[in-house]
Amino acid sequence: MTLQPDGNRHALDWGRWLRMRGLLGLAIVALACPAWPQGKPVDLTDRSLEDLMNIEVTSVSKKEQKLSQVAAAVFVITQEDIRHSGATKIPDLLRMVPGLDVAQINANTWAISARGFNLQFANKLLVLIDGRAVYSPLFGGVNWDTQDVPLEDIERIEVIRGPGGALWGANAVNGVINIITKKAADTHGGLVVAGDGNVEQGFGTARYGGDAGKLDYRVFAKYLNDDHFPDLNGQNGDDGWHLLHGGFRVDSSPSAKDTLTTQGDLYTGSEGAVIVHSSFNPPENTSVDRLAELSGGNILSRWHHTFSDRSDTTLQVYFDRYARSGPDAHEVRNTFDLDFQHHFAWGSRQDLIWGLGYRHTGDQTVGTIDEAFVPPDKAGDLFSSFIQDQITLKPDRVFLTVGTKLENSYFTGFDLEPTIRVAWTPSGHHTFWAAVSRASRTPTRRDEGLVAVLAALPGPAEVLLLGNTTAKSEHVIAYEVGYRAQPFDRLSIDATVFFNSYDNLQSVDVLADVVQSNPPLLIHRESFDNELHGTTGGIEVAAKWKVNGRWTVSPGYSFLQMHIHGDPTDSVDTASVAEIQGTNPVHQAQLQSHVELSHGLSWDAAAYFVGRLPEPLIASHTRVDTQLTWKMAESVNVSFVGQDLLRDHHTEFNDPLQSVNSSQVKRSAYAKFAWRF
Repeated sequence: MTLQPDGNRHALDWGRWLRMRGLLGLAIVALACPAWPQGKPVDLTDRSLEDLMNIEVTSVSKKEQKLSQVAAAVFVITQEDIRHSGATKIPDLLRMVPGLDVAQINANTWAISARGFNLQFANKLLVLIDGRAVYSPLFGGVNWDTQDVPLEDIERIEVIRGPGGALWGANAVNGVINIITKKAADTHGGLVVAGDGNVEQGFGTARYGGDAGKLDYRVFAKYLNDDHFPDLNGQNGDDGWHLLHGGFRVDSSPSAKDTLTTQGDLYTGSEGAVIVHSSFNPPENTSVDRLAELSGGNILSRWHHTFSDRSDTTLQVYFDRYARSGPDAHEVRNTFDLDFQHHFAWGSRQDLIWGLGYRHTGDQTVGTIDEAFVPPDKAGDLFSSFIQDQITLKPDRVFLTVGTKLENSYFTGFDLEPTIRVAWTPSGHHTFWAAVSRASRTPTRRDEGLVAVLAALPGPAEVLLLGNTTAKSEHVIAYEVGYRAQPFDRLSIDATVFFNSYDNLQSVDVLADVVQSNPPLLIHRESFDNELHGTTGGIEVAAKWKVNGRWTVSPGYSFLQMHIHGDPTDSVDTASVAEIQGTNPVHQAQLQSHVELSHGLSWDAAAYFVGRLPEPLIASHTRVDTQLTWKMAESVNVSFVGQDLLRDHHTEFNDPLQSVNSSQVKRSAYAKFAWRF
């Protein structure tokens, strides 16, 4: 993945600059305040805790619901949280969510999951950007390096921990992340952001929005250029990257009952990576630098029609294309998606929503000696339907939600994903809820058609990992209970307890060895299968305490216990079981603090604790970030940020089956300047 361009080597090293002045570990970052329109939209900064508990979310039921009445474990990252975080990338924003496991593998790669099963391609977490799925059908999971939404354009990020298959379909097994951007009407005016640092070496965003009659629009361009991280031996790595990203959004109202949104993105870039390359004459496994070229784009249109205050429909269509040339195989993918839904009230107690969906996706791959797919090109069609009914058992107090999704996967046929949820609100400040759900993780192209050389051995011999054409869908039955409350004016809490039971989990089986005659080669074969099952359980707690009018503290904690095993008679590689359980911490904790100072200054600090990973062993670590923001004028902001202040570098993740070598995440410091007009 991209080798660092030569120009990056000469970028100003802010970390060194700061150390020379005795400010070791303090980073400089500018806080990019959003370009507010002439009529300023609602700012969650000014809301009370009671208002925040009544934020309307859409990811749980595909319609607006008050957060206090939702029967699901939901965490909302607001634009206020984004501004206070000092983060420049979406993965770092997600660290504040209890129950999410965010681990950076190298400078451009992350492993992110909910409630266990964390991998480079965590295949039990569905991610959406304005309703467009970014889950990869080739590997499963998300290529986080190209999900480069300008953070100033995000309205909120809704994170559901727990199954979402009843609405969103396959792969929403342990969670859904829905990134929702602002309406074009909320981004009128101009915004210019520029910054530099020891890791973020020259980055910025330019955006302009306005209106023309009955439509509002915005256009943006964004660039990032990140330096490499040191490898596990402390030597300079080659995992630096750069990305140029542009896009637009147009919102219009053709009539009083219709709204139309059209938006699109284009990006291009490259990134470096170090992979293990196996050769046989002589047999050796060496780390080599590879370059990955990245490009892609999408266009989405969404039409919403209101029949009355009791009935409305939404039709969404998008096309997405991307290309990745490495670091192992090369992939080009085209996806077309069509989604229709109808929401209506039935009588005085029932609120129904139903919908139909179709998706076509096709890929073209080019393999290498390290990794290939059989067949190299493949396309598939997906059909789905869903229905959900929210029944008011007692007005404003008890709500019952039942629903299911029927969906066929690209490989394993139709699957049913039902849910039943109940929420009880004995008062306006307390909500108890419970849910039972079933969800599925469908096989990917990797699961079915992978041919990958894991290692070359003397002999000569090789270890070969193969896909399985009879791969099955994984299933979970999840049991959840939760409590959400505002016991005092200045304190809100949210707690969840869950227990999940899994079957048909992916395993790695040891097959019989075979001998290749020309050239002579002994092949130790391993293959994917579905011979694991097990349970997970845990708790997740989040709170927000407004100590006074200037100081807010937000602590969080999560506990996770996993018990995965195979049948004694199966030929399961026990190492694969250890890896599944060993890449997930048992304990995680977060603490964020925001203080409004005088003279336009504010100070943010955050600490993130992650327990040790037992297989392979990675020590527990605590990440400390801080940000000092100065509002120089009404339209100008400068911030000073440091990240990972406690250590110069540390390792967060190292899965033996990941496609790239791990690096050590290093301390960063950067400055960022934002001007809106």
